[in-house]
Amino acid sequence: MDEKIRIDKFLWAVRLFKTRNVAAEACAAGKVKIRDVNVKPSREIVIGDEIALVLEMGLRKNVKVKALTKNRLGAKLVPDYILDLTPPEEYERIALLQKMRSEQRERGTGRPTKKERREIDKIKYFE
Repeated sequence: MDEKIRIDKFLWAVRLFKTRNVAAEACAAGKVKIRDVNVKPSREIVIGDEIALVLEMGLRKNVKVKALTKNRLGAKLVPDYILDLTPPEEYERIALLQKMRSEQRERGTGRPTKKERREIDKIKYFE
């Protein structure tokens, strides 16, 4: 049986995006590709398709479709529908970026002052 489903609906159903609208916007912005070709949200996928997508913080994730679903899945069921092909180095890179971006403050020093906040933002966003 040649079952097909829209890619935006599938990405939402397997919990790669929080809402279907966010999944559609990612497709429209060129952050979702099949065979190195940008796809529109209405693109229909089939079992066996390999999807490359860019998530928050620049995480480049590669997944292979194992089964199709139109309904949102529980987190424990997701591995039955997609196979994660993302290399472990990519997850390590994101963990390192998160660690570098987090500001270390001494316990009990309270919230940063306005001046400290500006300096933190300057370090985070203008490197």
